[in-house]
Amino acid sequence: MAIQIYHFWGTRSVRPIWVCEELALSYEVISVDFSAEYRATPEYRALNPVGKVPVLRDGDMTMFESGAMVQYLLDAYGQGSLQPPRSDPEYPFYLQWSWFAESTFARPLGEIVNHRRALSEADQSEVAINEMKDRAWLCVEALDQALSGKDYLLSEFSAADIMMGYSLFLTERFI
Repeated sequence: MAIQIYHFWGTRSVRPIWVCEELALSYEVISVDFSAEYRATPEYRALNPVGKVPVLRDGDMTMFESGAMVQYLLDAYGQGSLQPPRSDPEYPFYLQWSWFAESTFARPLGEIVNHRRALSEADQSEVAINEMKDRAWLCVEALDQALSGKDYLLSEFSAADIMMGYSLFLTERFI
């Protein structure tokens, strides 16, 4: 059975799909009904207990969390592609930028999305949204500085760039 990735456009599922493409892996995209009602069903919660997208299935193994999926695919199938070896001086920076993309950069962007989705326009706080935008712009500035004079976060294209690519997509879309 091929790798299955449960996907909805605009979600973090783009990360494992992108890795599968880069590694030329066989995979199947399963489109998810993104309605809150469907994602709350026992069927979907059996795949992801918090009802988020994506989910990755590989044989009998089912996992959620896009960054973990990226690393799993690299470790299981990458044969050293898209990441430096642990002994490489760039490896800590590979980890840094991969985690930064999700835990620091995507977080304020997600807060903007959640704030707008959960509250009516009248109840939305521009103060909160602007604070999250400011946090995201700090991340953009850090990224600009890190990329000064080079094309990739490391000396060559890596999964850290894939992780960051989604955060940049969110920035463009919501800021």
